[in-house]
Amino acid sequence: MVFRSMALRKRDCISAVVLCVRVQKIAERIPFCRSLLYVRRGHSKRKACVARALVRNKRGRGYLVDPGRSPVGRAVRYLILAGIVLIMLPIILLSLYRLPFVHPISTLMVKDLVTFSGYDRRWVPLDQISPTLVNSVMMSEDARFCFHNGVDWDALNSVVSDTIDGEQTRGASTIPMQTAKNLFLWTSRSFIRKGLEVPLAVLTDLILPKRRLMEIYLNIAEWGPGIYGIEAAAQHHFKVSAAKLQPRQAAYLAVTLPNPIVRNPAKPGRGMQTLARVNERRARGAGAYVSCVNGP
Repeated sequence: MVFRSMALRKRDCISAVVLCVRVQKIAERIPFCRSLLYVRRGHSKRKACVARALVRNKRGRGYLVDPGRSPVGRAVRYLILAGIVLIMLPIILLSLYRLPFVHPISTLMVKDLVTFSGYDRRWVPLDQISPTLVNSVMMSEDARFCFHNGVDWDALNSVVSDTIDGEQTRGASTIPMQTAKNLFLWTSRSFIRKGLEVPLAVLTDLILPKRRLMEIYLNIAEWGPGIYGIEAAAQHHFKVSAAKLQPRQAAYLAVTLPNPIVRNPAKPGRGMQTLARVNERRARGAGAYVSCVNGP
């Protein structure tokens, strides 16, 4: 067991006797240490006083002991290092996801792979998705997608105020927030997850262009148990490709997104039909609301 040497500034150097006492106390806590032999001092290039203590175990082997190290200090350093890794990982992955040939998968897909459940996902570029579907999803999920920086702060403030007042809240989740959740977080609702969603959404919107962000979202969103991405959804529910979706079909798929496990776009109930008609009208009049995803 080897411990690094402790470096003290020259003016703060203490006597070898005092240092021996400090090292002896630490050595006594180590079961295999029998006795302290000596303390050796020297000078580094920075003119620091370096103290090393050599202790021996029962087999007679020597070990250098550093009295300046503590388990608590090491734990704090490891926690800081883990935090830096957790912060850098999304930045690295999102930078990688900018590349058009990279096809990200969601945490739900990872779960399905780990549990051997299997899933259906067929990646298609945004140019091969019906513009009507893109407009329908934006009008249903995030009408201000082209105008915010990842978070609709006005809607979020309204939700927080309604929650504090004890009133029923409406959704304030944006497409960048949902994309960040699908890529990095879990699905169960909690304040911790929502707290992580906000900075991740801002980071996602900052690193990814709007068109690429929308492309990723439409290719990882869940449209039923084991059905991910718009191409798999269109093929599964309507037996057509994503490029050939009709306006009403696109509207049904768009209003399915808030609850894809319960809602079935191929078998819509009366409530879904009403929502789809409203969504279809809004998609036709989207205009400037979808300008950021039109064209290159």
